[in-house]
Amino acid sequence: MSASPSVVLLAGGAGGSAFAVGLRDELRARGGELTVVCNTADDLWLAGLRIQPDVDSMLYGLAGVKDTAKGWGRAGDSLRVAAELHAWGVGWDWFELGDLDLGAHISRTSWLREGASPTTVLARLQARWRDEIGATLLPMTDAEVETHVVIEDSGDAGGAVTIHFQEWWTRYRATREPERFENPGMTGARPAPGVLEAIARADAVVFAPSNPIVSIGPILAVPGIRDAVAAAPGRVVGVSPIIGGAPVRGMADVCLRVAGVPCSADGVAGHFGARADGGLLDAWLLAEEDAALAPAVASLGIDAHVRPLWMAGPDLTRALAADTLAAAGF
Repeated sequence: MSASPSVVLLAGGAGGSAFAVGLRDELRARGGELTVVCNTADDLWLAGLRIQPDVDSMLYGLAGVKDTAKGWGRAGDSLRVAAELHAWGVGWDWFELGDLDLGAHISRTSWLREGASPTTVLARLQARWRDEIGATLLPMTDAEVETHVVIEDSGDAGGAVTIHFQEWWTRYRATREPERFENPGMTGARPAPGVLEAIARADAVVFAPSNPIVSIGPILAVPGIRDAVAAAPGRVVGVSPIIGGAPVRGMADVCLRVAGVPCSADGVAGHFGARADGGLLDAWLLAEEDAALAPAVASLGIDAHVRPLWMAGPDLTRALAADTLAAAGF
């Protein structure tokens, strides 16, 4: 077992980017390497720009420039351009795009329109903070894949309507009951260059404490990625995003309900399943508050590790990363 492990992290959202920082720091101390496969199913076109919320959250978090109070966007950002766009009736007035943040979106869109792939674009973005990031960021796919939510129409006509995930999540705060989630573009998607290779050589694959349905789920749904994780040479370890029967952040409970998955640490572990039984996990970290569920996780054929999961500060986050690596055998 290598003393300098190479780890692939599947992640999305605020929880994923926070965990990635702790994992990066712990691996740096051990001389290890981190590759992050980012969820890109949150992506959208808005005001003529390609927006990648989860990618940017990871980029800013690892670079140390993220607004940690909000959990997304750039620290110290302003909204002068956004206010001007809204005055012109462009974009969504409930979807905040900071001035510094817009710099990344404009750069990304410019490079994409020049013919660069999303993988190349992300490499250019992270090059600005290469030393600070200390990891390799990869999109899950170069294809345009989005997450749409089918909800019941509240208007007089009735029936169902489809909206972008960001509208459901940010504007409505998941209060409009979804019938299902869809990922247009997924069927024809392929893993981004380097993703399968990173998984195949990794000493461990880790599922961040991200939303299992709309963050980790789309990554695994890209044709080829789930099979690669199942065949990974190292252990596959997941960190529960559920503590005490509730999501740590966001509205993952609604997503889990729609998918028919119990909102519990053992429920999410069962959703991913044991690798020994055709699933994906070898080990699962669950919170001390959920210690009573450890036998249920073990009964699935997944090693259960009860640890403190609250990422309340850098020290606790790094300690969680160390516990995760221990569960992977390091």
